[in-house]
Amino acid sequence: MAFTPAPWPRKLRSQEWYGGNSRDTIYHRGWLKNQGYPNDLFDGRPIIGILNTWSDLTPCNGHLRELAEKVKAGVWEAGGFPVEVPVFSASENTFRPSAMMFRNLAALAIEETIRGQPMDGAVLLVGCDKTTPSLLMAAASTDIPSIVVTGGPMLNGWFRGERVGSGTHLWKFSEAVKAGEMTQDEFLEAEASMSRSSGTCNTMGTASTMASMAEALGMALSGNAAIPAVDSRRRVMAQMSGRRIVQMVKDDLKPSDILTKQAFENAIRTNGAIGGSTNAVVHLLALAGRVGVDVTLDDWDRCGRDVATIVNLMPSGEYLMEEFFYAGGLPVVLKRLGEAGQLHKDALTVSGAAIWDEVRDVVNWNEDVIRPADKPLTEQGGIAVLRGNLAPNGAVLKPSAASPHLLTHRGRAVVFQDIDDYKARINDDALDIDETCVMVLKNCGPKGYPGMAEVGNMGLPPKVLRKGITDMVRISDARMSGTAYGTVVLHTSPEAAAGGPLAVVRDGDMIEMDVPNRRLHLDISDAELAERLAGWQPLPDQPASGYAWLHQAHVMGADTGADLDFLRGCRGNPVGKDSH
Repeated sequence: MAFTPAPWPRKLRSQEWYGGNSRDTIYHRGWLKNQGYPNDLFDGRPIIGILNTWSDLTPCNGHLRELAEKVKAGVWEAGGFPVEVPVFSASENTFRPSAMMFRNLAALAIEETIRGQPMDGAVLLVGCDKTTPSLLMAAASTDIPSIVVTGGPMLNGWFRGERVGSGTHLWKFSEAVKAGEMTQDEFLEAEASMSRSSGTCNTMGTASTMASMAEALGMALSGNAAIPAVDSRRRVMAQMSGRRIVQMVKDDLKPSDILTKQAFENAIRTNGAIGGSTNAVVHLLALAGRVGVDVTLDDWDRCGRDVATIVNLMPSGEYLMEEFFYAGGLPVVLKRLGEAGQLHKDALTVSGAAIWDEVRDVVNWNEDVIRPADKPLTEQGGIAVLRGNLAPNGAVLKPSAASPHLLTHRGRAVVFQDIDDYKARINDDALDIDETCVMVLKNCGPKGYPGMAEVGNMGLPPKVLRKGITDMVRISDARMSGTAYGTVVLHTSPEAAAGGPLAVVRDGDMIEMDVPNRRLHLDISDAELAERLAGWQPLPDQPASGYAWLHQAHVMGADTGADLDFLRGCRGNPVGKDSH
């Protein structure tokens, strides 16, 4: 894609605050000078906001203050003026009821932070699952030059000679305890090996997936996604990104120039090749809605269906992010996609170059970690989008994490009305369930939980685990962690709490799933389904005030990204009236 840089020099938006000698500009400029900035820094050079999602309660991002200093160094070196701005940090492992409930709030708050303050460009300093999409959504809605710098994954975990993938082994070890194969003391001992350095999950979970999506979209410098958090090259990447954003402002290279339909198709295919998280679906759909690009679930199925998973990482495979980086990281994957004719090679990136120019000469240093095209981990990766009378608007499944023998299945429904019902009954040996059944979880979607929590990968009942069974078909309107695995149907839409067909599934109903033919069917007549839906009643006790009310009143379905309806679209970055 051809891009024509804007003329330079020119007046930037920050000069509305700091340029000239009026009372108002002296007010803005004078206060900032109390930090010791000399007068010549206000000469019209680009002011770069470093939007930092560091928080002690977002442990994945606990090292971002150090990275912010390297970004600042790069901005100074390129002749910019860096200002670090703490922003809303939606922590995956602390926020209740779900970090997903607060992704949109974070995006809204950060959008207004950008628009209402003297920033000419932004460095999006992110890591933890929801921080990457929320800042990308905010940047897209304001459309100021922006570049992503992720914090990077933590180092490999090890326990008794076995690689320990963060999240993935949490689910594995927890099931092993329930099956009587691991003691509680051993589980606690393994805990110490799960998070042995700063950084995000070391599997191809949602954090690493979204870092990969940012790079595949062209919103991060090539190679950014996989560098471990504690590797010195992560700090170099931060500094180089600081340098680059200054030139992006001078060129006026904006998210809307980069986030095209072709860029989204590149990202969707990349997600299939890496065995990426199903959470990428809702985040990219929401991001596309912010820039006005028409991306739907059908695009996910169309673009991902014929993409082989070639990255041999947990939860789909064997290795972890550290090995992925040493093998060459995402540039190698993008090169493979390009060689297979599955990459829009001329898609623009934040570097100012086309994506193919960034990756054409990279080398794969480990073909067991990044597989050759003729030896993939799975022939068809991507995200399968299922439809039928149980999911009229679609549901998703990750084939690379599923059991092949379950991809075509018919079974009796065992229904849990909500997550509390599931927790109350799942460990009871009297529960009428076996491995042929289909576990159905309701009321865990965007409205139902609220916030669409990562509970879709329901743990199996102990009496089934004791048989040596490790997977069953599970269906819900929830999400699951990108570190999780199993034959799990997610994001069923419309959700139960919005009166979707999932709401009226009953114990004993037969459900058919045919992933190759993308079908999800409740075996009752159309007339009976209509009768059941006519008798459905909304959940009681809806929130009456606060953000919970706002979320419930305006959140959209998972099939469109679960954004708030009034936040879709780009509102730009006009400078408002002065505050005095």
